[in-house]
Amino acid sequence: MSSAATASTDDSTSARLRALLVRAPTAVAFVSGQRFELVSEEFNHLFGHGDDSDLSGQNTRAVHTTDLAHAGLHERAAAAFAAGRPLDEEIEYVKRDGHRFWGRLQATPVNWDIPAGESLWIVEDVTTARAQRLQPTWTAKHDAVTELANRREFERRLAEHVGSRRSEPVSVLWLDVDKFADVVSGMGPEVGDHFLYGLGQMLISKVRASDLVSRLEDDHFAILLPDCDQHYAQIIAEKIRAAVAAYRLRWGLHRTRVKASIGVVQIHATLSTVDAVLGAGALACTEAKAAGGDSVRVFVSAGGFEELAG
Repeated sequence: MSSAATASTDDSTSARLRALLVRAPTAVAFVSGQRFELVSEEFNHLFGHGDDSDLSGQNTRAVHTTDLAHAGLHERAAAAFAAGRPLDEEIEYVKRDGHRFWGRLQATPVNWDIPAGESLWIVEDVTTARAQRLQPTWTAKHDAVTELANRREFERRLAEHVGSRRSEPVSVLWLDVDKFADVVSGMGPEVGDHFLYGLGQMLISKVRASDLVSRLEDDHFAILLPDCDQHYAQIIAEKIRAAVAAYRLRWGLHRTRVKASIGVVQIHATLSTVDAVLGAGALACTEAKAAGGDSVRVFVSAGGFEELAG
């Protein structure tokens, strides 16, 4: 390719990138050293800049509260990148007018082969979400790693349906990640936690707003499906099984995939307690694991299971 053609291609790529940054509804910035090289329009707006000012070309110190906070961030980012990990943390930032807010920074090198080179920053305002998480009522009901409902909250919500005289069917899914211990031992607990968080968010996207996704403990999840009979619960379970199998964990240089075993149970008169319902779901899930994993089993009656091939 001639130098003229190469220059034309570079100019076209640069123009496309700038157009994308103007229109993207995400706060994105390219950072080199301690300098903003190029920022999206949304990034400028997030930090109180606009038509008359631009963070592009400015020192990254402009968005930090103190010199110490600024230096500490870059030290942590350098250490994470050198270790093959992105930086993902909540930071207190300052806007152009001096107003402070909490942002979630996700930063990665543009080229992992050059971790000390240019990096990509994505910042999201999490001030409201952070305040909610700090409330005692929120922490009492949610899992700290995944931010899903915890076991206590799940059991409380499930108890509202067990023994109910209402006619609508209610089902529960019990999901266990296959061989998750191998992920933790091979990549470390930090990567495992980020995977569990991402998996939890993916599960939420696969169910209705009225459903409740919970992390019970370790790599065990449960999903409460109100107004859902066994037939439709099977369909949902199979869709979730397939989604987990297709889900790829990307965390810095780490890449992996896992599969899941799922137990399905519809609440009925013989399951008269919360423990009985969860026990039935766990038994069905255990049967799915015993069959080799990556499959769905339905609890039919005490000691009975129905197979749904994975």
